[in-house]
Amino acid sequence: DEAALFEDGDVYRVAYDEERAVKPLVRVAIIGAGGVAQARHLPALQQLRSWWEPVDVVGLTVRDVRERRQLAGTWNLPVFATAEELLRETAPDAVIVTSSDEVHAEHTVAALEAGSHVLVEKPIATSMRDAERMTRTAEERGRVLATVANKRYSPPYVEAKRLVDSGELPSPRLLSGKFTLGYRYLDLLDNATIHLIDLARYFLGNVTEVSAASPKRPPAKTASGALGPIRNIAITLRYESGAVGSLITSSSATTLHPWERVEIYGDHAWLDVEDQRSVSFYPSDSEPGRTWEQVLPSTLFTAAEWGGFTGLIADFLDAVRGEPMVRADRWDGYRAYEIATATRLGLGRNAAVSLPLDPAAADQEIGDYRPPRPRHQSR
Repeated sequence: DEAALFEDGDVYRVAYDEERAVKPLVRVAIIGAGGVAQARHLPALQQLRSWWEPVDVVGLTVRDVRERRQLAGTWNLPVFATAEELLRETAPDAVIVTSSDEVHAEHTVAALEAGSHVLVEKPIATSMRDAERMTRTAEERGRVLATVANKRYSPPYVEAKRLVDSGELPSPRLLSGKFTLGYRYLDLLDNATIHLIDLARYFLGNVTEVSAASPKRPPAKTASGALGPIRNIAITLRYESGAVGSLITSSSATTLHPWERVEIYGDHAWLDVEDQRSVSFYPSDSEPGRTWEQVLPSTLFTAAEWGGFTGLIADFLDAVRGEPMVRADRWDGYRAYEIATATRLGLGRNAAVSLPLDPAAADQEIGDYRPPRPRHQSR
C-alpha cells in the first residue's frame, strides 16, 4: 500500500517486486499504433515493465511510412505496415488492437486465429455480427478476448465498486450517469458514451430493455439514406435485477475535456463518482457523508494508471498467463456495443428495445438509423 511505499523509501515504485517478477513473460504486439496506443497503451506497458512486470513489446503496426520511421526511432521497436506482417514475423502471445474501428474485427480475428490473445479498443466492432463473430472465435480458440474497459480499473470507480459489492451501499436499485463530449471527430455513442454504458452494466448487471430519446428529432435522411449525427440523447436502462438506470449524454457541450458523473442509489444510502476524480458516499440519514479522493505525490500516479489502462493491461496479462480477469470478461465488449446499438434502434423506432438483440436483424435495421461515421485517423 501507499504507506509501505513511504516507509520503504520507494515512492517511485521501482524496488524489486519478486511476486511480479517471477510471472511468465508475455510478448505483446500492438496493431494500429496511433494516438491512443502511444498516449495510453505504450506508456502503461512501460510503467508495468518498470514495476518488474515480465512483458515485452515485440512490434507495432502503422500504415503511414513516415509514422513507421518515427515510431521505430522513438520506441526502438520493429514497426510493420500490416497486421499480417506483424503476426507472421513476431508471433506474439498477445495483441492489443487499437486500429480504426471498422477493422477491429478483421485484426482481432486474424490475431486470434494466429494463436494470440487479444485486447481490443472500444467499440469492439462496427456491427453486431462482427462483435459476435469475434467473441465466438475467441471461445472456439480458447483465447482471451477483452475489450478496453479502462474505467473499471480507475481508482475512483474501483472504490465505488467496492462499496457496492461489500454491501456498504445496500440494495443498489437506481443508477444515474451523465457524460459530455467535446470532440466532434468521435461518434457520441460508439466511441464515447459506450464507456459510460459499460460502467452502467459493471455496477448493476445485465440490461434487458433500452429506451432512448433525443430532445430534437434527427435531421431528415440524407441522399445515402442515413440520418444525421445525434448530439443529445437520454437513455433509460431496465436491468435483469429489476433496477433501472438513466444516462444523459451530449456532444453539443463546449468542453475540450470530456466530463462524466455516476450516481448509484441503494437502501437509504447513495454514492457518486465525480468526473473520475473522487467518490462521495452517504451511508444513512444519521451518519455524515464521506469523500474518498486520492491525494498522493505525482510520483505515485500517472495518467495511464489513473485512467485505468495500467490496471486493465496488468489484468489482461495475467489472463494470458491463465488467471481469470478480475474486472472484465469476454462478453463485456459485445454487451456494451449491444446497448449502444439498442439505443440507436430505440431512437429510430421511437420505442423501447428488448435485449438480447438478434445480431443479423439489428445490423440490417441499424443501417437506416446510423449516421455516417466521423472521419478521423486510425488510432
